[in-house]
Order: sequence, then structure tokens, then C-alpha cells
Amino acid sequence: MSTDRALAASPRPSEGGAIPAGLGLGPVAEEQKRRDLRKMKMVATGFLLGATVVFFVMRYLELHQAQAWAGYVRAAAEAGMVGALADWFAVTALFRHPLGIPIPHTAIIPRKKDTIGDSLGDFVGENFLSEEVVRDKLGRVEVSNRVGTWIAQRENAERVTAELATAARGIVTVLKDDVVQDLIEQVLVRKLLEKEVGPPLGKLLEGVLTDGAHRHLVDLVCDRAYDWVTANQEMVMRVVHDRAPMWTPRFLDDMMADKLFTEIQGYAWAVKTDPEHPLRHAVDRFLEEFAKDLQSDPKTIARAEQVKVQVVEHPDVQKFIGQAWGVAKGMILDAAADPSSELRGRVRDGLMALGARMAEDVELRSRLDGWLADAAGYVVRHYRGEITTLITDTVAKWDAEETSRKIELQVGRDLQFIRINGTVVGALAGLVIYTVSQLVF
Repeated sequence: MSTDRALAASPRPSEGGAIPAGLGLGPVAEEQKRRDLRKMKMVATGFLLGATVVFFVMRYLELHQAQAWAGYVRAAAEAGMVGALADWFAVTALFRHPLGIPIPHTAIIPRKKDTIGDSLGDFVGENFLSEEVVRDKLGRVEVSNRVGTWIAQRENAERVTAELATAARGIVTVLKDDVVQDLIEQVLVRKLLEKEVGPPLGKLLEGVLTDGAHRHLVDLVCDRAYDWVTANQEMVMRVVHDRAPMWTPRFLDDMMADKLFTEIQGYAWAVKTDPEHPLRHAVDRFLEEFAKDLQSDPKTIARAEQVKVQVVEHPDVQKFIGQAWGVAKGMILDAAADPSSELRGRVRDGLMALGARMAEDVELRSRLDGWLADAAGYVVRHYRGEITTLITDTVAKWDAEETSRKIELQVGRDLQFIRINGTVVGALAGLVIYTVSQLVF
């Protein structure tokens, strides 16, 4: 079968073979490439035929009409023929046996397909997947600066947020409700019950006390206590009357109640307005001792465990745990589906703030680029073999003949220039050699 007919034939992979993924083209593009290849083959063959015609014509003039100049042209045409034939053989030998003759070291691509795949994998691994190359490339690209500048723009942040929302909807939809609910109940709740809650709570409370964050809560309690005392004067009066002896006069009870209420109200006001009030310091000392007891006192830790179990086993808490995933799932789906939701707005604003900081903070960019380079270096250092194996295994699965045809379709047109150049260069070389021989001899 001629080369043109082989290219025009429909692909027929051998049994167990496959059309190489990545080399396939669309029908229109493949037909166009086939036409271009056929056209260039005709041009290259035309150069060979032209040199052949010129050779015979010049040879006739040289022998029968004794035209001296014809020898120069004949030598050029003869050398052009040799160059054209040699380069035709070289180009054809890449893809098939020339003229179907199984000459050694021809049909290189079909015969050496697996070797080529191994060499390609080694080449990629040594020159593209070395740790030094990857680190140098990432360092010059400045990934964090580019990413930060990009997501700092509102439209880009909204685009990323939309993609994250789509991914969240997909993940939440795929997850099975009963599996997630079992995970919450059997893993999270069980882990909570197994681990002592006292020490971590004590450590947390100790940190809160060190930062002074608890004072806002104390302020709130003092404010509410004063408001409650002020609003419940009648209750104080009633308690005094109920507890007073039967023989005391009514007006004396009223006087005692008024006095007691005034003292209580004044004390509550003093606690509320004086940050250094002894009661506030007493509360601080109590909380500090309680934080230490939660971490080291066995009795306090045991009591905390009892409270934890009682809270977890409370019917309302059990009901909440049973419905937790359904509620969370609904909230995630609703927030992800609504572009104007507060969650998506917060994510977008967070991305923009992060991008602005990445674009402006040199130290942050340096850390991020360093982490990225370390991660990439770890990957290529430990998994370079697996990555290059993807190349070699993929090439190994390709059908040899079909791979050869596809590669020829991709690069064959450019290779025809080798044949054309071989004809031209051969003709020039032949002319020079013949001229030198005439001058010397």
C-alpha cells in the first residue's frame, strides 16, 4: 500500500491496541492535515522527478550533442536525485519499511515505540521533574503574588466563590445522610465522651482569664444583677415581711425592708461601676482556682465528666445531634445556591482580603512560595517515578502502527522539507564536486 493510501485509510488499531490519546484529532482537522501532508509529499516527489528529468536530458545533450555545460547540470541533477532518494528513505524509515521491504533499522517508531516511551519518561523525569528545576521555576513564577493580585479583584473573587459553592453543593449532595449522621453520632460524640473535658476546658478558661476577656462577661452579669435588684423592690419587701417576727410592727418591717433594699441596690451599683471592686477580684480568684482544678483536681475533673455525660444524654441534646446533619446540609445548600447569601459574601470578602494581603505583604508571599516549593519538591522527590510511569505505561498501551500513522500525520508535512532540502543541497554539492574535478583534472 502506498503512503498516501495508508494515510487515507481509516484507522484500524490492532487487537488489544488503542488509538493514542492526545494524538487524535477532530475529523475536520485530521482531514486537513492529511491533505497538507499529501500535498507536501507531492511537492517533494516533484523535486525528485524534476531532478530525474533534468539528469536524463542533460545526459543526452552531453553524449549525443557534446554540450560541455550539460555535464555540470547533469552532475547537479544526479547528486540531487541521490540526495532526494536518501532523504526519502530516511524519512520513510521513521514510520514504516520503505517499499514494504523489512530492511534492518527501518520502521523505527513502530518497532521502538516502547523504548521511545521509556526514553521520553526518563527525559521528562530528569529535565522537567527534578527538584531543582521545579523549585527554580516556581521561584521565578511568583505564584503567591499572581494569585493574590488575581483574587484581590472582586470579579475574580466572586468567580472563585461561585466555584467553591458549586463544589460544596456537589460534595454535600453526594454524601449520604445516614452515613454522615452515623459518623457524627458514632465518631464525634463517642470521641467527646471518651476524652476528658475538664483539662482542655481548664486550659481554655486559663487562657481567657490571662487575656482578660472574661471581664466583659462579668460586666454583663453585674449590669443585669443591678437591673434585676432595681426592678424587684417589691420582692425584697415581701421577703422581709414574710421572715419578720409576728410581734414586730408593720411600719418597722417596712423600714427594715427599705433599708435592706437600699443597701443591696447600693452594693450592686458599686460592683457594677467599680472595676476594682473586691467582689470582682473575688470572682477572678474563684475562676483562676476553678481553671486549675479543672486541669489537676480529680474530684473537679470527675464532676465535669458527670456534667458532660448529663448534657450529652439530655433528650434535647440527643434530638439536636440527630438532626444536626440535616440542618447543616440545608444551611449549606441554601447559602451555596444564593449568590447574595451572607456566607458567600463573607467568603468573597475573605478571598479579596487574603488576595490584597498576599499582594502587599512580602513576608507572607515568601512564606507561601516557600511552602509551595517545599510541597512541589516533596512530590517530585518521592513520586517522580510514578509520574513518569504514567507516560511510559500510556505509550506502551498504544497500537504501534496506529501511533506511527498519527505521528506522521502530526509532523510528516514538516519532514517533507528534509526531502526538498536534500534534493537542493545534493544538487549544489554535486555541482561543486563536478566543477572542482573538472578544474583539477
